[in-house]
Amino acid sequence: MIPLSPVPIYGCSGMCINREYCYCEEMAEKQFALEDLIRNACQCFKKQFNDIPTHAASAPGRVNIIGEHTDYNNGFVFPMALPLITVVVGKLNNSNNINIYSMTEDLHEPSNVTFKVPKDNYKLTPGSPKWANYCKGVVANFKGNVPGFNAVVISTVPVGGGVSSSASLEVATYTFLEALTGVVANQTEKALACQKAEHEFANMPCGIMDQYASVFCKENSILLLDCGMTEQCHSGDAKKCNSDPDITAPSLCTTRSQEMKHVDYTDPNIVFLVTNSNVKHKLSGSEYPTRRKQCQDAAHEMKVETLRDADISLLEEHKSSMDPTVYRRARHVITEISRTLEAVEALKEKKYRAFGYLMLQSHISLSYDFEVSCKELDDLVNIAMKTNGVYGSRMTGGGFGGCTVTLLETCAVDEVIKNIRQDYKGNPRFYIAKPSGGAADQTMCLKEIVRRML
Repeated sequence: MIPLSPVPIYGCSGMCINREYCYCEEMAEKQFALEDLIRNACQCFKKQFNDIPTHAASAPGRVNIIGEHTDYNNGFVFPMALPLITVVVGKLNNSNNINIYSMTEDLHEPSNVTFKVPKDNYKLTPGSPKWANYCKGVVANFKGNVPGFNAVVISTVPVGGGVSSSASLEVATYTFLEALTGVVANQTEKALACQKAEHEFANMPCGIMDQYASVFCKENSILLLDCGMTEQCHSGDAKKCNSDPDITAPSLCTTRSQEMKHVDYTDPNIVFLVTNSNVKHKLSGSEYPTRRKQCQDAAHEMKVETLRDADISLLEEHKSSMDPTVYRRARHVITEISRTLEAVEALKEKKYRAFGYLMLQSHISLSYDFEVSCKELDDLVNIAMKTNGVYGSRMTGGGFGGCTVTLLETCAVDEVIKNIRQDYKGNPRFYIAKPSGGAADQTMCLKEIVRRML
């Protein structure tokens, strides 16, 4: 097999093709080419199943630039698809069994799983190994009938890094099933089915951001996503509702449809650097559901549908009757929604200092009000912010470990990494966040690779 590191590591060897802004982008792309991943997966498939795969699909991980813990509050998020991807290759096996093998290292549980094809009289349920529950959930929620198949999964998305390895696996699996069966859902159906899979089979009440980002993101742009769900006017007459003084929840009369805007990001002098703290997080315990419930409690106290429908003045009116912790959770979400929209406008106008300031304010809010940061993430942000050429830095993802994302001048990347390696008490890894495309059927690429291998 072609040697592959688990993540693309930044580190200039002096051989960069682009000497004007030396950050080894070309070297990283060659090291983690899609073709290399598919070729390795094919070789593993041959070893595991003594056969050659016929279909393939890929889906990316993502980094959320700003807008954290806002998606399940109907707010705004601003994710970018990463060049870190999950690839699934496979083939029909003419049986009622589904066999999947994962090439991911350090799973600490079996790498292979076998389960029956779901039927009317047989429903899939979560079980062990836990990584396979994401695949099971997608199979259970797939639009068409799923036949028996063998598959191999390979990924460069770090598990537990806060860059959505789970959504990457879900969306790659769904896209693979589309290729295998010929039953193709529209993109929204696919994203929502994958979200449902995570709710039901991983017991994670996530919002829509991760799956939408993995499906909808485009190259050279960042996705501004309105996570508001479509609301039905309670009277059937929005005009009447808007004039009714007894209605206190504006969202009852507002239709929202997960509107998306792709914001161009192509400035070669500015880069987002993702730093993995290598502190693992596990949100499916108590913390994530607890935060979500606290947000719901705050909305209920203010008599609004979600925190998207509140503002700071309304929150302050209810502060005295609200649990102090619930108040802080709501304050983070309300201010984060505003910060996200401000940050998007700043990026459009190339006001990088303003954007970076908003990133830092987001981190402070996540650390103190939402309390999902940790010492390692705070240390990474503090070290980065001391370096010249850095505009802003923040934790990204659900929290309790994972990654930070830093906006900086391209020429400052070396210095930031040197400082982090010197001062951070851990084993950090670094990725250049190049805006990448969403999920794709890679069967044609697979066939060409197989043709060359035979």
